[in-house]
Amino acid sequence: MFKGSIPALITPFKDGKVDEKAFQAFVEWQIDEGSSGLVPVGTTGESPTVSHEEHRRVVELCIEAAAGRVPVMAGAGSNNTEEAM
Repeated sequence: MFKGSIPALITPFKDGKVDEKAFQAFVEWQIDEGSSGLVPVGTTGESPTVSHEEHRRVVELCIEAAAGRVPVMAGAGSNNTEEAM
């Protein structure tokens, strides 16, 4: 099923906004270093504090950067059960 290292990714910010360029560079670095899959916007990636649009965009950026090389499993957690659903 799952094998290897599948890290929960941080979400970098710059001037209060998601730093898209830094995030995609981080995804590239993770893949280059041998990660077997990626988890964007988990608790480590600020899922409880980003907007729905930011959440969607970070997942989109990860999928684009991964380009099918490794699986991407989007974080879906929240500090609020109703929000997570």
